[in-house]
Amino acid sequence: MKRITLMKTCLTALLTLTLLVNSQAQSKVKSIFGKGITVMAKDSSFKMKFSTRFQNLMISEMVLQDDFTNQKIATNFLVRRSRIKFDGFVHNPKIQYKMEFGLSNRDHAGEVPETRNTSNVVMDAVIKWNFAKNTYLWIGQTKLPGNRERVISSQKLQFVDRSLVNSRFNIDRDMGFQLRHHFNIGKMLFRESVAISQGEGRNITAGNQDGGLEYTVRVEFLPFGKFTGKGDYFASDLKREKKPKLSFGATFDHNNNTNRSRGNLGSFISDYRTLNTVFGDLMFKYKGFSLASEYANKQIGGGKSAVVSRNDDGSVNEFFYTGEGFVVQAGYLFKNNVELAARYTEINPDAGNGVDEIKEYTLGVSKYIVGHALKIQTDLSYKAEGTDDPGLRYRLQFELAF
Repeated sequence: MKRITLMKTCLTALLTLTLLVNSQAQSKVKSIFGKGITVMAKDSSFKMKFSTRFQNLMISEMVLQDDFTNQKIATNFLVRRSRIKFDGFVHNPKIQYKMEFGLSNRDHAGEVPETRNTSNVVMDAVIKWNFAKNTYLWIGQTKLPGNRERVISSQKLQFVDRSLVNSRFNIDRDMGFQLRHHFNIGKMLFRESVAISQGEGRNITAGNQDGGLEYTVRVEFLPFGKFTGKGDYFASDLKREKKPKLSFGATFDHNNNTNRSRGNLGSFISDYRTLNTVFGDLMFKYKGFSLASEYANKQIGGGKSAVVSRNDDGSVNEFFYTGEGFVVQAGYLFKNNVELAARYTEINPDAGNGVDEIKEYTLGVSKYIVGHALKIQTDLSYKAEGTDDPGLRYRLQFELAF
């Protein structure tokens, strides 16, 4: 089933691209490396941009044991991500859309009854309607307005991948409605987002029998106005802001009666819980220097325990991942487009859940050949988890997007 679904997706994308190229006589075609292929109807009744990207990754990991004579290194090569995307507008520029599909095993793996045992290929399928001044209604499946690190595209990261704070606590994608608005007071910019969604993640076909929806509210404050080129939602100061730019963000998410261990993500569990998640984040950029930080806190609502079941020996079997996390990272981009960056991550799960606290230190080097569209990134991490032996991880990744 997975192969058939992927084949259909790839063939559809290739057919669409062929039709776009062959339609040049009827439409205006524009192509710039890193910006995709854009087709505009002669009467301007629609616009479509086709783009694709992939990440090839090498990972080497080792546990730091006392006896280095038996030290082992595990190395893996994989296609970390492979995506195709269509976006543009229909009828008029106020009605926009976005479709994105994930093709690598890491993008879509995980056959479960809740997705009818099929590949989880569809990432985004959303319509965005600008129905009033500075106000948009989003309808469909896409990222919720959660922590900034998650909303930033995986193509536009400062390190090889996002931090452990994101992987443990983010609220990811879901199906539903979002209302987004922004306004200015002088140079200061304010943004507000409200979302109502299903609460179990993307491509879920089984309804939540206990009847629970997810409610998300996010506010942002940019005291010095907009970043250049939407720079508050891509990592590294590639635009080399001439004046200091700063953005603060805060999100509250209430996921009522979810049956996944992390709300929108994680394994499906035999019971339901209400999860409340709080995020706080900031982004600062100035003359090649960038600083980003996030705090996350996820807790069970209603006074219930995060632990659902235990094994015969008393160890935790099923549980909801709760606790708090913090990450801060900074980097400096030199004029030759080489960037040095450092990151500190701390994870503190709630006691009794059967998982340990984590501290991770990461150093990264990136070479931006054509911004985030063509780059090479590498990083080295030292990770200490509970009382286990610490570990080292080295990663090297090549990114191509067009």
